[in-house]
Amino acid sequence: MAKKLMKGCEAIGEAAIQAGCRLFFGYPITPQNEIPEYLSARMPAVGGTFVQAESEVAASNMLYGAAGAGCRCFTSSSGPGISLMQEAISYMAGAELPVVIVNIMRGGPGLGGILPSQSDYLQAVKGGGHGDYRLLVLAPSTVQEAADLVQEAFDLADQYRNPVMVLGDGLIGQMMEPVEFTKSIRPEDLPAKPWATTGAKGRKPNVINSLYLEGAKLEAHNWALAKKYEAMTRDVCRYEAWHLEREVDVLFIAYGTVARICKSAIALLAEHGVTAGLFRPITLFPYPGEVLAQAAERAKHLLVTELSTGQMIEDARYHLGKHRPVHFYGRVGGMIMAPEELVTKALTLVGRQV
Repeated sequence: MAKKLMKGCEAIGEAAIQAGCRLFFGYPITPQNEIPEYLSARMPAVGGTFVQAESEVAASNMLYGAAGAGCRCFTSSSGPGISLMQEAISYMAGAELPVVIVNIMRGGPGLGGILPSQSDYLQAVKGGGHGDYRLLVLAPSTVQEAADLVQEAFDLADQYRNPVMVLGDGLIGQMMEPVEFTKSIRPEDLPAKPWATTGAKGRKPNVINSLYLEGAKLEAHNWALAKKYEAMTRDVCRYEAWHLEREVDVLFIAYGTVARICKSAIALLAEHGVTAGLFRPITLFPYPGEVLAQAAERAKHLLVTELSTGQMIEDARYHLGKHRPVHFYGRVGGMIMAPEELVTKALTLVGRQV
């Protein structure tokens, strides 16, 4: 398929189609409305089903049923809608159901605003619902990467039997960039799911459940889930290292579209004679902390920058230890930092006059 200029939300919807997904359940909320709008026309055209549920709560429980029956399904929303889905997300993680959830983040807390933000990081990576569970969380920085990661998210969800969240901000959802889809899967070509509730003709019934009334059985289940999360940490950590082949004066640590702003700031800093590099986590859980710590050893100053008051910085500081100061620069409320702001902050760190 040739490259096509697409809005991020539309590319995400098409990526789900190309991944063999034929079921979407969702509810409108800005800035991800173009995902359900696109799929409302596209799903029926490929023999799929689009359902605008009466609420995000209803949509997330529809996911539980469809995933339990072995179908590839997904939903998309933004902060307040994702909050409403948290109980069902915990249920799906507890029942080990493979679903894909896309969060195109907007400003908060509360209703906040419709402009871009990265303030749902902690909700996504620490588990916004109840109980011991984790989501595998992927963070794209381009529209092409958003499409690629959505397709991969379905494979990872099936591999680990776990919900996977693709976490982007309003910029990812609304910007337009060329996108190419190089992989297309038909639902009938997907691997079988022998655990699914597809009818018990000729076999024992399968049970999809997250309720364990006996403490010992629930404990065993939780440790089995923890072992799965350890396997994710070992096998799925992703990151990008940009201009880190040498020692740098400043190491930027950022994800998503903010990482792209950092790349512009790095080019501007070179004009001032300041060397800088970027470490971009692509998996937010599992967080590539060990590789970050190795990169930090070759940097004089560490600067985390986010569209929040500081959320990912908690993971960065955890892996870097208290012996290294980690500085921060953030914008909130839908305000986006310019590369020049990061240049000014970096020059201050290296002791240059601004």
